[in-house]
Amino acid sequence: MRHRFRFAISHTTHDARRMFIYQTASLLLDVVAGLLGGACLLRLYMQLQRVPFANPLGRFVIAVSNWLVLPLRRVFRAVGRFDVASALGGWLIVLAKTLLLWLLAGALDVSLAALAIVSVFGVLKLAVSGLMGLIIVHAVLSWVPNAASPMQYLLALLVEPVVRPVRRVVPAIGGIDLSPLVAIVALQILNIALAAIEARLLGL
Repeated sequence: MRHRFRFAISHTTHDARRMFIYQTASLLLDVVAGLLGGACLLRLYMQLQRVPFANPLGRFVIAVSNWLVLPLRRVFRAVGRFDVASALGGWLIVLAKTLLLWLLAGALDVSLAALAIVSVFGVLKLAVSGLMGLIIVHAVLSWVPNAASPMQYLLALLVEPVVRPVRRVVPAIGGIDLSPLVAIVALQILNIALAAIEARLLGL
């Protein structure tokens, strides 16, 4: 009986250690993939919106993403203003993160189709989450008088294409512009919808 009890405790401790390692690795990979993949996607978005890169944010995006985007550009050319290399770079980073997490979880028989689907939806959800982050930062700065005005202008260029259509439908109430809040809620609903579609495609 004592032997079984000790075995159960040892087994539970081992499982807890594995869970701790997996959760820690997942957190670190999420941070790294969010930073690198987000930089690639923001680079793509800034080019689509013709936002200048001659600013601290633009220089940061270039510095963080050049190592991957520039080699990809030698093979994949842009289609108009759509930078294929930046989009592909973001997808490859999410793909690598997903694969590493699956391997850490012990999923050795990785399905390439499932991996591709999860990575594509991972990129889409990362893009949506990034837009929500930009809107939140811009909304917070807008409440602070004369706070970081160059950054406010830059964020406005990135946020307005998303918020402007909402503002046409949702009027200001008592002088308060609610369009950023409505846009964030709409983007959150979009993220939920993407997760549902992803689960359905994977048969979950």
